[in-house]
Amino acid sequence: MEYTHQYSWIIPFIPFPVPMLIGVGLLLFPTATKNIRRIWAFPSILLLTIVMFFSLDLSIHQIQNSSIFQYVWSWTINNDISLEFGYLIDSLTSIMSILITTVGILVLIYSDNYMSHDQGYLRFFAYMTLFNISMLGLVTSSNLIQIYFFWELIGMCSYLLIGFWFTRPIAANACQKAFVTNRVGDFGLLLGILGIYWITGSLEFRHLFQIINNLISKNEMNLFFVTLFALLLFCGSVAKSAQFPLHVWLPDAMEGPTPISALIHAATMVAAGIFLVARLLPLFVVLPQIMNTIAFIGLITVILGATLAIAQKDIKKNLAYSTMSQLGYMMLALGMGSYRSALFHLITHAYSKALLFLGSGSIIHSMEALVGYSPAKSQNMVFMGGLTKHVPITKTFFLVGTLSLCGIPPFACFWSKDEILNDSRLYSPIFALIACSAAGLTAFYMFRIYLLVFEGYLNVHFLNFNGKKNSSFYSISLWGKKQVKLQIKNENFLLVLLKIKKNEMTSFFIRKRYLHRVNKNIKNISRLFFGIIDFGTKKTACLYPNESNNTMQFSMLVLVLFTLFVGAIGISFSKEGRDWDILSKLLIPFIDLLHKDSKNFVNSYEFLTNATFSLILIFWGIFIASFFYKSVYSYLKNLNLLNLFEKNFIKKKFSDHFQNSIYNWSSNHGYIDVFYEISFISSIRRLVKFNSFFDKKRIDGITNGIGITSFFLGEAIKNVGGGRISSYILLYILDILIFILIYMNFVFIRY
Repeated sequence: MEYTHQYSWIIPFIPFPVPMLIGVGLLLFPTATKNIRRIWAFPSILLLTIVMFFSLDLSIHQIQNSSIFQYVWSWTINNDISLEFGYLIDSLTSIMSILITTVGILVLIYSDNYMSHDQGYLRFFAYMTLFNISMLGLVTSSNLIQIYFFWELIGMCSYLLIGFWFTRPIAANACQKAFVTNRVGDFGLLLGILGIYWITGSLEFRHLFQIINNLISKNEMNLFFVTLFALLLFCGSVAKSAQFPLHVWLPDAMEGPTPISALIHAATMVAAGIFLVARLLPLFVVLPQIMNTIAFIGLITVILGATLAIAQKDIKKNLAYSTMSQLGYMMLALGMGSYRSALFHLITHAYSKALLFLGSGSIIHSMEALVGYSPAKSQNMVFMGGLTKHVPITKTFFLVGTLSLCGIPPFACFWSKDEILNDSRLYSPIFALIACSAAGLTAFYMFRIYLLVFEGYLNVHFLNFNGKKNSSFYSISLWGKKQVKLQIKNENFLLVLLKIKKNEMTSFFIRKRYLHRVNKNIKNISRLFFGIIDFGTKKTACLYPNESNNTMQFSMLVLVLFTLFVGAIGISFSKEGRDWDILSKLLIPFIDLLHKDSKNFVNSYEFLTNATFSLILIFWGIFIASFFYKSVYSYLKNLNLLNLFEKNFIKKKFSDHFQNSIYNWSSNHGYIDVFYEISFISSIRRLVKFNSFFDKKRIDGITNGIGITSFFLGEAIKNVGGGRISSYILLYILDILIFILIYMNFVFIRY
């Protein structure tokens, strides 16, 4: 085993040949490399699988011995500074490596089919593999400067993947927004690293924590500077893990392909900030102000993400705000000192949210059969509904992920989230109330997604029919399917839809008279969406939503198994003390359950009793979502009465001010983007315009004025030096006369 640890440094470099060979192949042999592009998925998955087994071996050894292995090589040595390069293998490293590799493998398998018809297939796999390398390098780093190097490499890969479809302006803007926002936090991280080195003279974790603890215990350190530098270190985690107020990049990052969202923005990259806080927790824990700040920022992020998710229409952005809220739970737990609960929730959430994102990708894939490649429609939940009978497998997988994220037992996230809620009750009743309320909101918006997508009826009004006879539309798909031209014969039904759609002010009871006409024609039009279309043309096409292929379903199936059973590793009914420094104790409670003593059963009863309040809020959130979005909402939405329903029916249930405030708050992203636009972007633009005006009119004006003045003076003076003695004598006499006049004037004034 010692031999295994000695060669653990190779973990981040095992997958490195894939992006290197892809890059060389595209540079030297582009045609041949593109012709065999599907082959490159196999080495990518194979090498990452080798890393996974390596990580499993290290994790098993950590569970058995709870030991720490660190190897360091000198990098730069002189009289003033000494930098070292090395790797650190402990329980945190091993568990993060397993998480990165398992999710990464499943996402790569899923991506092989999801991106199969995309022209950037090779570029996608090169970026994804390079990202996995960066994450593995981050979690095995033994010092701060090495972490910063891989931290920036992760940011670069994120920039490339978010802007993968860079020809779309919205994707290009999203990757730039993510890059700039993360640079704010990364600059703070760099300043914090430099400040910590200035105080301690070391960047190695093994020395850093000991030096700071000794200096604080002996009162030989200025606590203001230590707190300031620790806060700057925390800024990096705030940006990377989408914590308030640097969270604004995460929803826009959904413009990348869905597998990127599943890997980077649900399981790995956003977890890097949580990992950094967990790694630096021995430093933060001796600074109560920093711990309180971490907990407070996490709490704000929890409730902010939950409230912003309740009215989103884009399925991926809705899941992005959900991710933001769950990351807030982890940060809250770390701020409270609940190291074990935070990392436990990190694991369970990663698998559950990856399942939800891959499920959303399958849904988007299915919707594109109807609307073509149009993210504004294929990702909009208002245009979905009734997909249960068309994608039953995806629906089942998505439901499992939804139940887990809501915190329904016995799914994985229930155990981890409930531990955080119980710890928050001990920390602060106010924190507990807000965290439990966010749990209820989580149940509401997650079941809102589920009901809008799978329940009710498949919407037909989103197709842009113009009501004319033999009108047509084209189905444009990213997946390589040919365009299919459809002829619409049923003019009466389309005219009914148009009348309902245009007459926005008609009351619900007046619109009800159209239902009879719709029911008469529903059998004729249903073939357009639920079967084989035959409009009398020579060609027929199948344009109903269908399941993804077996490769994509395999990845979701494995994630379902993780979601069902990974929570078992952290079920804790034992009251024995928790050591936040040894994550391997995460597995001990599960082993203790095998011993049937009375203490475990007593503790299990207490545990379930403590979970009762949060479960009540969760089921209440599910009930409200079911009431609005299943029995009434989806039916009206099928008739395009969504706006009427929101403006009239809901207002009868709630006051106008409350309903409008909540809906506008969520749909406008909490007005935070507007605030940044006004306070930062607009003000900076005005400052730049003022500087430009000052530079052109003042600085350039002075320079140009001096030049023009010199020109005229030169023109005037050149006539004086003509070489004529008479001119010189005349100038001399004039100078003498002017001098005499000035002198006489001075004498006259004096006397």
